[in-house]
Amino acid sequence: MTRTLVTDAPRALAFLVSQQAFIEPTVYRAQYPAIRYPRLVPVDTAAPEWVPTVTYFSVDRVGQATWVHGAAADVPKVELTRRQHETTVAMAGIGYGYDLEELGKAQLLGMNLDADKADAARLASEEFIDQVALMGDPAKGFSGLLNHPGVTVGSAAATGADGSTAWARKTPEQILADVNGQLIGIFTGSNTVEMADTLLLPYEQMLGIGLRRLDGISPLTLLDWIRRHNVYTLETGQELTVYGVRALETAGTGSSARLVAYRRDPSVLKLWLPMPFRFFPAWQTGPWRFEVPGAFRLGGLDIRRPAACRYLDGI
Repeated sequence: MTRTLVTDAPRALAFLVSQQAFIEPTVYRAQYPAIRYPRLVPVDTAAPEWVPTVTYFSVDRVGQATWVHGAAADVPKVELTRRQHETTVAMAGIGYGYDLEELGKAQLLGMNLDADKADAARLASEEFIDQVALMGDPAKGFSGLLNHPGVTVGSAAATGADGSTAWARKTPEQILADVNGQLIGIFTGSNTVEMADTLLLPYEQMLGIGLRRLDGISPLTLLDWIRRHNVYTLETGQELTVYGVRALETAGTGSSARLVAYRRDPSVLKLWLPMPFRFFPAWQTGPWRFEVPGAFRLGGLDIRRPAACRYLDGI
């Protein structure tokens, strides 16, 4: 019995549409361990998908209590100051496609299309969002977690060998002083309102303190000590979160290594993602070409309270 395959465009498109229904759930379930932004910043997807801007308000209190007389007519009053903020939302896209020959072969052999192309498209979207969240995009006016202009920038103390600021040339005590200096600076600089709970380090520096024992004998490393013995942990009883992040090796002033300390909380910072990445219906783009477009809408990273963040360069 001879098997006949009709490879006209309408049938090929219908086949692709039916396959897309199986491919997409598989792709959306995939995990991408190299993507960093979901664990580093809170992500807000609550805004309507097609909103052009995200508007929000910050509120501050003015006024304080004081001593008054029982017959006083001038009782102090508290006032609230509101500031309006707007974040532009932009659209980006990435998709995948097939030609008539690819679809025809799959039909002929009775094979399902694999999810590799769709998976690659979604990974590309995640990498794009990751880059914007961490480094921003000057063309869109976005700043990232690692280079926000509103965050205070400091220089590591020149206490290392030969006056060096680099951690590789410092003692454990001098490195601890750098870390706690940042944490204390956030706490005191905000009138004891803000406290960082997360530390981001270049991989070289994180591995350096992660392999360096405190006294050369104890199994406890300098990284273990920093996580458990710092001003944040002393104040809250919770362990400091420390992550290694690519791009911090040259993110500081003069392309120096940068440390980032911040409070990971939606009230401090968030990434606006009104429309997470999704695929749209397949369509025919040429005589023998078929495309599945994908798109997402991104508003960039908003650091609402820069006082809860600090950079330390030259480590």
